[in-house]
Parts: sequence; C-alpha cells; structure tokens
Amino acid sequence: MSAIWQVQEAKNHFSEVIERALTEGPQTVTRHGKPVVRVVAVTEGDMQEPADDGFLEFLLSAPKVEGGLPEMPRDTNPGRSPMFGED
Repeated sequence: MSAIWQVQEAKNHFSEVIERALTEGPQTVTRHGKPVVRVVAVTEGDMQEPADDGFLEFLLSAPKVEGGLPEMPRDTNPGRSPMFGED
C-alpha cells in the first residue's frame, strides 16, 4: 500500500520511505498538503545502458586545428548596472 509523507517526515525516515517504496509501492511526499514528489522503486527495465548514438565518435573524429585555437579577447563589461551606488 503506498503512503503519503510530509516532507519533514520523509526526510527524517528516508530509509523507511525507500524500503516501503520497494515493498509496498510508490510513496508520495507532500509539501503544505500538496503532492510534490513520488518515490518509486527502480525496475530492471529502468536500468538500461545509455544508447551509443555515435556522438562521442563524431567528436573524436573532428579535424584537429594546427597550432590550437586563437586567443579570444575577454569581455570586461559585467553586463549590468552598478547596484546601490557602487562604481
């Protein structure tokens, strides 16, 4: 049977929240009486290796730049106005 926990109660009894999620099902955590998160057990189907989409190979095959990249000028403008009369 799933349970509803207040945030502070879930924090103080987190090991129990986990154990009950494993044995009883999803555990809901509320803040100010409203559900905010649900703790659920991970199943074997959830634990998949990330797919090899070839992106790493693409990055590694990019051409090398002779002599490295040029030095970029640093922007010294903070992009904001001074606060509280600071200059």
